[in-house]
This record gives sequence, structure tokens and C-alpha cells, in this order.
Amino acid sequence: MNETFMKEKPVLPLLASMAVPMVISMLVNSLYNIVDSFYVAQISEDAMSALSLVYPVQNLINALAIGFGIGINAAIAFYLGAGNHRKADMAASQGMVLSILHGAVIMIASIAVMPAFLKMFTSRRAIVDLGVQYSNIAFSFSIVIMVSLTFEKIFQAVGRMTVTMAALLVGCGANIILDPAMIFGMGPFPEMGIRGAALATGIGQVLTVVIYLIVCAVRPLPVRIRRTYLKPDRRMAGRLYAVGIPAALNLALPSLLISALNGILAAYSEIYVLILGVYYKLQTFLYLPASGVVQGMRPIIGYNFGAGEKKRVRKIFRMALCMNLVIMTAGTVICLAVPGALIGLFSGNPETIREGALALRIICGGFIVSAVSVTASGALEGLGKGTPSLVISVCRYVAVIIPAAFLLSRLFGAEGVWNAFWVTELVSAAAAYVVYKRTLKQSGVN
Repeated sequence: MNETFMKEKPVLPLLASMAVPMVISMLVNSLYNIVDSFYVAQISEDAMSALSLVYPVQNLINALAIGFGIGINAAIAFYLGAGNHRKADMAASQGMVLSILHGAVIMIASIAVMPAFLKMFTSRRAIVDLGVQYSNIAFSFSIVIMVSLTFEKIFQAVGRMTVTMAALLVGCGANIILDPAMIFGMGPFPEMGIRGAALATGIGQVLTVVIYLIVCAVRPLPVRIRRTYLKPDRRMAGRLYAVGIPAALNLALPSLLISALNGILAAYSEIYVLILGVYYKLQTFLYLPASGVVQGMRPIIGYNFGAGEKKRVRKIFRMALCMNLVIMTAGTVICLAVPGALIGLFSGNPETIREGALALRIICGGFIVSAVSVTASGALEGLGKGTPSLVISVCRYVAVIIPAAFLLSRLFGAEGVWNAFWVTELVSAAAAYVVYKRTLKQSGVN
């Protein structure tokens, strides 16, 4: 496959061809998240609360996998743009080995800490037990998650977006079908409750990896995982981690944020902890498609940067920003129009629905402006500028929102936490604009 189409094809059709499959993939992934939570909520409100408390650790594991994958993606795209296929092969090979190692360490650590972690946020034994049941199974698939997301980023780096879409569709589709069967006991499956939800997720992840392996065997990639490049190379590992660590921290910061907000909200009522968990499930319908646009943008912006096509780099960013603005505008309209119906998918408690609807109406005030931060952060990762991207994410997930949520909650109660979201997005968008423009100037893309 000739990757030069990334610098030759007109920007709009190119970005659309790369982004649309990923947007579809992310929408299906969002649907899986909603369906999974919907069925867990049918078990009991305690089960949904347990899932909400486990979510930050799940997000952390995914963040580490995706973040390091972004480092692999950026390196491969850059070397292909520069015409260095040997280095591209080395990046793919060493990236896969390191990802497997990460998965083994994370699996052991996450299973070990979960009981103590859950007890930090609830004193109810039933919720802790349900959370441990779910996490013990879900986190056993950590190596599979790492391998799957590494393949995803390698395929994306060479422009094979339709393969990543197909693999994710198979995995999520299997999960959606297996969820009710394994949770409630249908057909050949016994009733497994919340354990069934975790096992269905794991099986879906395994199927995704199987698809990648089949495609690699039938239609080999232009970038190969080669035995000769498996020996550790300090300089290559340093390049992968230089982007991968900041990218992983970018994606891990929401876990820190959710845990901090859970601590603030738990002082008022466990209802607000549940609402926050539901919100983070619902917002995947916006931020995962926006992530799809960013995933489509990263390899082509990195390839063009490596090839010295600076004018196209700027144009690609502007086009991706416009796409994300459309997505965020649609989300704002939906959250303002039917917030109660959205919360009602996960709880029949009138108080939870009422308070949750209020939360959605307030939080969605920051959706549109957040497109600036999301797109700028992704573009910087594609350019191999991990640290400036991390600066933007620190603003969004730590430096502004946690202090703002704490202070506003003291003035307005739980409602103050919801207002901290849109305040943070305004501040972060301004910071993202400044950081992005300054980094482009320093990189000679002006």
C-alpha cells in the first residue's frame, strides 16, 4: 500500500475517509457503553453505583493502552512520511512488546487495589462486593486490551481505518449481544449478574484481536512486527514514551477527576455519584465520536509533518476542528431537549432523574467550546508534541475543574460541581489556543 495518498489527496475527502470509519466505530463503542450500563442498571441501583465507581480504574487502563498506542501511531506515521520504513517497523515491533508487558503489570496491580479503592467511596458492603466481582473479571483481560489497542494504532498509522472499524464493530457487537444473555441467563448461559457484564466485555475484546490477526495474515500491513527489531532499543523506546506517556496521562486524568468529584459529591448524597457515573456514560456519545475525528486526523497530520507539508498540517487541523464543532453542537441540543429521558435510561428514581436532568442542562453549556481543546490536544499528539498536549489536558481535568468544583460546591452544593464543567471548558479552550499556536511556531509550522 502506498501511503503517499496522505499528502496528495485533497484534505476534506482525505480527513473524511480517515475519520468517518473511526466516528462510526466510536459511536458503536458508545452504544456498547450505554447498553452495558443499561443492563447493569436492571440488576439494581447498587450494581450501577458499583460500575460507576469501577469506571475510573477501567478508564485508567484504557488510557494507558491508548496513550502508549498514540506514541506508536505518531512514530510510525512520522517515519512513513519521512520515508524510513525500517524505523517504522522497529516502532511497531517494540511497541507491541512493551504493550504486552504493560498489560501484565496493570492486570496484577489493578485487581490487587480494587477492594481498597472501592472502600474509599462507599461504606456499603453490597456495592463493594459487586465492584470487586466486576473488576476481577474485567481486569483479567488487560493484556488483551493492550494488544488490541496497539494493533488499532498500527492499522490507523498506515491508513487502514476500515479494518479498525470492522474489528471494533465485531467486538462491540458481540458484547451487546452477550450482555443480556450472560447477565440474566439466556440460552446456554447461566445467570451471572454483574460478572456476566464483565465477561461479555472481555469476550468482545478477544474477538477484536482475532480480527486483527486474521487481517494481518490475509492482507499483510506495509509496517511489520519483525523479530529482528524486538531487542530493546533505548532511543526508539524513548521516542515512543515521549509521546505515549503524556498521551496516557491525558487520557488517565479523567480517572483522577472522576475520583475527586466522587469524593466531593459523596458528601451530599450517593445519588450524585450515580448521576456523575451516568453522565460519563452518556458523554461518550459525544467525546468518542470527537475522538474518532482526532484518530483520523493524527496519522495524516503526523505524516504531513514528517513530509514537511506544513500548509496541509494547518488545513487538516482546521477541518478537524469544524467536524468536532458540529458533533458538540448536536450534543448540546440533545442534552437541552431531553435530559430527563436520558437519565431515565439508567434509573427509575424520580429524584435521580430530576437532579440528573438539571446536571445535564448545566454541564452541556461547555460542550461546544470543548471542541477547541479536544482537537488541539489530538493534533499536538499527532505532531509528536506530547508535553504541550498534556498541558491542555491538565487544565481540563485537574488544574481548573477540581478547585472550581470544590469551591463552587461550598457555595451551591452539588449544583456547583456541575457548573465547574462549563467554567473549566471556557478556560481550557483559551489555554489550548495559546499552547497550540505557540507550539506550531516553535516547530516551524506557522
